Amino acid sequence: MKKKRIIVLSIVIVVILTLIALIFVIGKNKEGNPEKVLRDYFSYANDKNYEAMYELIDNSVISKEEYINRNKNIYQGIELTDIKLSIDSTEKVDNDNTKINYNMSMQTIAGEISFQNSATLTRKDNKYCIQWSSNLIFPELNNTDKVRVSSQTAKRGSILDRNNIVLAQQGTVSSVGLVPGKMNNDTKQKDIERLAELLDIEVDTINKNLNQSYVKDDTFVPLKMVAKNNFDLKEKLLVVKGVKIIDATARVYPSGEEIAHLIGYVQVVTADDLKENEGKGYTSSSVIGKTGLEKIYEDRLRGTNGAEIYITDANGTKKSTIAKIDVKDGEDIKLTIDLNIQDTVYRQYSQDKGSTVVINPKTGEVLAMVSTPSYDPNDFVLGISQNKWNTMTNDESKPLYNRYQATWAPGSSLKPVIGAIGLTTGKFTADEDFGTSGSSWQKDESWGTYKITTLAQYSGKANLQNALIYSDNIYFAKSALKIGAKTLKEQFTKIGFNKPIEFIQAMNSSKFSNSNEFESEVQLADSGYGQGQVLVNPLHIASIYSAFVNEGNMIQPYIEYGKAKSYYVENAFSKEAANTIKQDLIQVVENPGGTAHSAKTDKAIIAGKTGTAEIKDSKDDENGTEIGWFNAFVADENNSKQMLIISMVQDVKNRGGSHYLLPKVKAIFDTVL
Repeated sequence: MKKKRIIVLSIVIVVILTLIALIFVIGKNKEGNPEKVLRDYFSYANDKNYEAMYELIDNSVISKEEYINRNKNIYQGIELTDIKLSIDSTEKVDNDNTKINYNMSMQTIAGEISFQNSATLTRKDNKYCIQWSSNLIFPELNNTDKVRVSSQTAKRGSILDRNNIVLAQQGTVSSVGLVPGKMNNDTKQKDIERLAELLDIEVDTINKNLNQSYVKDDTFVPLKMVAKNNFDLKEKLLVVKGVKIIDATARVYPSGEEIAHLIGYVQVVTADDLKENEGKGYTSSSVIGKTGLEKIYEDRLRGTNGAEIYITDANGTKKSTIAKIDVKDGEDIKLTIDLNIQDTVYRQYSQDKGSTVVINPKTGEVLAMVSTPSYDPNDFVLGISQNKWNTMTNDESKPLYNRYQATWAPGSSLKPVIGAIGLTTGKFTADEDFGTSGSSWQKDESWGTYKITTLAQYSGKANLQNALIYSDNIYFAKSALKIGAKTLKEQFTKIGFNKPIEFIQAMNSSKFSNSNEFESEVQLADSGYGQGQVLVNPLHIASIYSAFVNEGNMIQPYIEYGKAKSYYVENAFSKEAANTIKQDLIQVVENPGGTAHSAKTDKAIIAGKTGTAEIKDSKDDENGTEIGWFNAFVADENNSKQMLIISMVQDVKNRGGSHYLLPKVKAIFDTVL
């Protein structure tokens, strides 16, 4: 019993001591912790909470309004972010005053600023407050001094084609605005409504801009930028009283729609952009690449703005520089693109849903990359309206969609690849006769009612050359079966299927099956003539076709001018197989019975292969659509203009299938060669 009393007494003593300690701590905390007060102060500075900062200082030294104005003007003027505080030491001066020595760093418009400083905190009414003066902002700043900022905007680098023709540059546009004092008061509302209609902006937007606090009668109030050469619109705008149009600097894209998906566009940074790129020198007025090469090459194109933060005395005399960054203009980037070829391709396909990639198959230089329909990237720089954005995003033809980055069913344009694989692996020979099969064929009864059909009708052997000339589906279905699922999978993998082709702009991966396996003989046979589940990326198929002029080696495509030639896949096909396919593809164009004979041109010897892929929901679907292809290249080794064109158009059903593309590709060769 005595032992229990001792235990209870011990517990009571522990509880009492704990309560005493807690009361002591609470009492101490009531006074506040000087280090915590200082940390909170600069934490509020980070958050731009100037009122909370003021509550932590001895407010007898400065009025609240004066304090907030001074700190806000300085911190916002230098574009302060990311304050970091580390305390070196704390010294008790006397019973009521504590001195804290600390290190400070911060990010500003002129880069990082760091310094050592000290602050004195005084205990008043059981809490600590900071003895404030201007040198708490910067050690060398006196209360009568001013902090000044001068800045220089870096020029964004230009994007050029191979012949130094500008594709994107800093240029001149027209800034449309209003001078309130020159408006006609009697017709003011109607004039604003007319402007809103002409500029495709909201009336509320105009009124909001006119009602800004800085606006006076003689102020130019900018409303929207328009293209410098949009003379018709500017003429209509100037009829409205009070409208003023001045020159402004902005990113311009002289070629507009024809190269939009490749070059992309810039826009003013958003809050998300600033957060994502914190510490890189972006400000609320910066522009940033949003899509295409403008985004990919952003770090090289944008340059570094110049800025200096300095202190002047009350008379405006410069006392010292706090931080300085020299301006550095962005880098110009030269592409392998030939704007003449790009323009020629775009004009042929501007009204189609399709994509065309043109490369030099000998070097890998990309000469053109076109996706249609397209859009004007200048609209995004000048300020695209909600109406226009809605129209574009709801357009069934998807002008914003980049088709050359996607994958598509290749149809018969894959047949040369199947032929090259069969010859390379020795699964059949070029002269081997597979036998006539009529217009429909199946391997055996295990296929049930399914049969492979072909439109090819020709005399002579069912060998590789004839099968390519007349595009015989049955021959290539048999080819795939002869190659076999295991070998065909290995060879597809070898030449880059199931992985994105290496390129500065991301491309979807070509694939031969959704499951990476041939799940049935029918699927394997259908794959032989580019159906089944086969999908190819246009740039990847360009690299594959390049092997037919490079003795079996697939070229590595590239787009930045001056890079060295390299191969994407060496020995993709045997030299003999590649040369055989090349000669056969020449006959596809040269032979009067060839499916691409109408693309024959006097400009050069052309080799090529057509392809029409059926897109159906099921085998019995009679309402499906068709994708047309024509892949062609200059087959003359001595021609100075080596060029390979991979061209695809959607919805060619009832428009001639792949034959819809033949005159277009011929026109490109005729124009460029």
